[in-house]
Amino acid sequence: MSKASTGPREGSLEAPQRHPLEWKNPEFYDQDALFTELERVYDVCHGCRRCFSLCNAFPTLFDLVDESSTGEVDGVEKQRYWDVVDQCYLCDMCFMTKCPYVPPHPWNVDFPHLMLRAKAVKHEQGVTLTRDKILTSTDAVGKLASIPVVVEIVNKSNKNKYARKVLDKVLGVHPEAHLPEYHAATMSKRLKHHVALDTQFVEPTTDTRGRVALFGTCYGNYNEPQLGEDLVTVFEHNGIPVRLAEDMRCCGMPKLELGDLHAVEESMAHNIPQLAKLVDAGWDIVAPVPSCVLMFKQELPLLFPGDPWVAKVRDAIYDPFEYLALRHKAGKLITDFPHALGKVAYHVACHLRVQNIGLKTREVLSLIPATEVEAVERCSGHNGTYAVKREYYADSMKIASPVVKRVQKLAADYYSSDCPMAGHHIGHGMQDGSDHVHPLALLRRAYGL
Repeated sequence: MSKASTGPREGSLEAPQRHPLEWKNPEFYDQDALFTELERVYDVCHGCRRCFSLCNAFPTLFDLVDESSTGEVDGVEKQRYWDVVDQCYLCDMCFMTKCPYVPPHPWNVDFPHLMLRAKAVKHEQGVTLTRDKILTSTDAVGKLASIPVVVEIVNKSNKNKYARKVLDKVLGVHPEAHLPEYHAATMSKRLKHHVALDTQFVEPTTDTRGRVALFGTCYGNYNEPQLGEDLVTVFEHNGIPVRLAEDMRCCGMPKLELGDLHAVEESMAHNIPQLAKLVDAGWDIVAPVPSCVLMFKQELPLLFPGDPWVAKVRDAIYDPFEYLALRHKAGKLITDFPHALGKVAYHVACHLRVQNIGLKTREVLSLIPATEVEAVERCSGHNGTYAVKREYYADSMKIASPVVKRVQKLAADYYSSDCPMAGHHIGHGMQDGSDHVHPLALLRRAYGL
């Protein structure tokens, strides 16, 4: 008999395990079955309460319980369960850092994926807001907003307080929330004619093949195309040929957070075969946004556990600094930095922490002489679309507050985050006109490129 079957216990010395999501099983969408599982897990959470400080989902749950007629989960009206679901943005931090009852513990608590199931049930019931459908349609919005002339109107409107009031009234986008800029010169346009270094002189290592296909991400493509240019410049300075993975769609993370798993499947069916062919041709895959890397590393393999192409891409995709750290481990990274960075306040994005690769960005930046990197490991509160919604904006700023205060206290020369959206959100909270500099841009500056 295994230790897990001897009875309930608190905590485990075993590594957390994720189970595949049986989202094509009809019972997955059965609301009564969902509510039964929600009640079971909510009761476990109520009896533990370690996660109260992570996000607003847990305080919402605990308030519902404490204010109920019984003071227990059985006193909470079932329809109020959705209040907790709506507050969860699938950062995964409760599963990875707090919960002592994750599998293989017999109580089998995977709170984020239970919330994902609930979001999928809600979406299947047809109650998804139009605003949320639009905000998560990143490719469609990006293509429209990046059209020349249109892009100027969009960017000016997003900074105009009267236009923002209209946007708030029509769509429910908070008038004070930071909205990203769009660019007519997208990443795909900027790198369209880029010719990768000659792959004849590629130097593979035990962990890397030494040449990279860049999955630009929809955010990188339309909102921060400089990310791609910085990555190409830094990687090729280190002798790593980079080519753009062409004709890519959104990784599917925004639709995952909405619970639209069929849209996730459509993105997967478009992206995965092409990425798998690149892997077969000898290319590693790198993406500059942590959520997108996590989507290919974790979420798609759990949604499509039997797909060999999904597994192939999972095993070949890397965070940029994870890749550079592996190259450094093999003695293949240039460490001659002519420029120091001074003090860097480095925010560690949740979807990077979930990848379980360690603080590779801090590790690489710390190689720069006269550079001190202070890590801030706490959620920024942005999480995709959560922070721009009228009803959650105040909560997002409350969640961000400890990070903002920590960055302000550090008084660093730069503050940075691997997640550009988190970085901007932190800057928004600082209210001093400062803005984050992405770690890739910092590394490029240190190289003097």
